[in-house]
Amino acid sequence: SSDLLLPCFLRAAQLLGADELDVVELGPSGGLNLVWDRYRYAYEAGEWGPADAALRLSGAERSPIPARLLELAPRVRRRVGIDLRPIDVTTDEGARLLQCFVWAGQERRLEQLRRAIEVVRSSPPELIEGDIGEELPRVLQDRPTIVFQTAVFGYVDDETVQSVRATLSEPGRPLAFVSAGGGRTGEVAWGMRIFRPGHDREFVGGPAEAPQVIQCH
Repeated sequence: SSDLLLPCFLRAAQLLGADELDVVELGPSGGLNLVWDRYRYAYEAGEWGPADAALRLSGAERSPIPARLLELAPRVRRRVGIDLRPIDVTTDEGARLLQCFVWAGQERRLEQLRRAIEVVRSSPPELIEGDIGEELPRVLQDRPTIVFQTAVFGYVDDETVQSVRATLSEPGRPLAFVSAGGGRTGEVAWGMRIFRPGHDREFVGGPAEAPQVIQCH
């Protein structure tokens, strides 16, 4: 969820030296994670995000988030999601479809989803219909950008994953790639790879039994 992604995004902005970012999600869930900066987050070290946010997120920390990260406030210039069949939660049909994926009895989760949908509806991100391997090069601009995926690599073939990685590895682009999972290998991992012009590639993260925020410091 976004409370796991936020530390990665803030650290990426820090390493890229960027006060303003583009954000691109591969396989967005209706764009809910693309509006991550419009939610309120509560960590042991403090809170982050708009005080009047419609959705407040918190969770167990296996290792505390550094307080210095929560002092950062990068702006998002552009939000783009790429999906073969993007879900448009600004429509009643799209909103109902996402809500159908919540298990019966999970009332708190359902309420959080409804609040997130309202946040998206207030100013929807751009959703592009197409293959992530083909569309990613067309979306990227020569600006500090975070590209991320939280599940889609487990549902596409290896050729598509390699195509995405090849695009991300092209020299000269100031990119951060935040990823969860190792595609069809069965490996579960959370991590962040930074591509900065004139610097070696940097990786923060590693294998884990489950996604953990501690690997994104």
